[in-house]
Amino acid sequence: MQRKAEPPEETTRMSAIRTLAELLAAGAADRPAIRAPERPALTYAGLRALTERSIASLNGMGIGRGDRVAIVLPNGPEMAAAFVAIAGGATTAPLNPAYKDEEFEFYLTDLKAKALVVQQGMETPVRAVAARLGVPVLELIPGTAAGEFTLEGGTAASATHPGAAEADDIALVLHTSGTTARPKIVPLTHTNVTASAGNIARTLQLGQADACLNVMPLFHIHGLIAATLASLAGGGAVICTPGFNALRFFGWLDAERPTWYTAVPTMHQAILQRAERNKEIIARAPLRFIRSSSASLPAQAMKDLSVVFGAPVIESYGMTEASHQMCSNPLPPGQQKPGIVGLPAGPEVAIMAENGTILPQGEIGEVVIRGPNVTKGYEANPEANAKAFTNGWFRTGDQGMFDTDGYLMLTGRLKELIKRGGEQVSPLEVDGILSEHPAVAQALTFSIPHPMLGEEVGAAVVLREGMECSERELRDFAARHLADFKVPRKVVFLPEIPKGATGKLMRIGLAEKLGITA
Repeated sequence: MQRKAEPPEETTRMSAIRTLAELLAAGAADRPAIRAPERPALTYAGLRALTERSIASLNGMGIGRGDRVAIVLPNGPEMAAAFVAIAGGATTAPLNPAYKDEEFEFYLTDLKAKALVVQQGMETPVRAVAARLGVPVLELIPGTAAGEFTLEGGTAASATHPGAAEADDIALVLHTSGTTARPKIVPLTHTNVTASAGNIARTLQLGQADACLNVMPLFHIHGLIAATLASLAGGGAVICTPGFNALRFFGWLDAERPTWYTAVPTMHQAILQRAERNKEIIARAPLRFIRSSSASLPAQAMKDLSVVFGAPVIESYGMTEASHQMCSNPLPPGQQKPGIVGLPAGPEVAIMAENGTILPQGEIGEVVIRGPNVTKGYEANPEANAKAFTNGWFRTGDQGMFDTDGYLMLTGRLKELIKRGGEQVSPLEVDGILSEHPAVAQALTFSIPHPMLGEEVGAAVVLREGMECSERELRDFAARHLADFKVPRKVVFLPEIPKGATGKLMRIGLAEKLGITA
């Protein structure tokens, strides 16, 4: 069965937008586009002018459409503006500033970067790596308004392909997370990223009055597309913080008065832990909605967020290869279903059997997608592309099914399913049950290698502040709700579950990291 969301009237206008220049052109000149705490806003007119200046500056250094510019900047308005402005006339490759020397060397080499943008005065090993590799370093000098900057450095040259980018030009390249293999390069065109931004803006009914408080890292697809580009596609503003900080979140909420924010579940859970002592701020700075994506949001966390903030919580489903969004729970009066990632919200979504046939509603298989926001394929990787595409559908690697209302329910990552003897265990299902225990703040189910069964079920748990629970109690609780083979044989209590750079919990390899054997 395949599903496609019914698009509203706004679709016609947004589907005509196929480049970042066209997306920016739709914003009212005097409206704020990029904001930041304690900084004057950069308007749409200012952002358009910044983009034109940046393209001219890059062209004068011999950098044009199709040339790759690596960006290593701290989270904040300059990073958001640099992504938009540089992508307007070249290809952006945002990198995590926390990378070590050898990681920078891998990424700059793999990307074949033609230049590197670093903030003036920023100490980072990437400078030495770039010098070693002969990659020109361009210094970004922040201006007065949020996100305003100038670029200095490079040498005078002529760009092979100057001017503003076209629809099929690559706007953004990102690497897959590479948990089990060498990271793959995902090229995303202007058509891909503007289609996804438009899908998100429509789903959330974003307009001029909206402002997103961005706490996501801006080297990640979630922050770049959902927070930044979707805000601009709706004609609203993105408020750029230095990154997620649970201690500062409520201060930003009070000072900036956003209408929404988007984050990963671990961030929402950290916010919930501090919500009780910030009730007054929550009351005087109401949100229109809260968005969650990039990992499964436990049903209890969704309910708690909705009650605490008095706002609907919109869980969405995204991945890099889809330029982020694939499905989303709708805003009211549509139904938000805890633990379910929602209705198709942009691309066509279907469930595929192993043999490539599309399955009917209610049957479990691999989630597949196709549409203008989906990458045309991994770069220089025919083997990966042969596995990833079947009959024009991109195989997400996620397992799931459509419920009777057409909402997509994920049952797990195919590579994360725990194969215990002859049984398959969905870690997401076990996470959900453990998270319902009143003492549990976070739970992550993972596989433990087992000599006889192949794999055994383990769980890492963070308890709520001031609460206690034993391993036996949790196993007994799980046994009341799960078949015996799904009950974790080992439960470890941790002060914090290991997370990746984007805040996503790291399921694969957790047993090894924690030194756990069967």
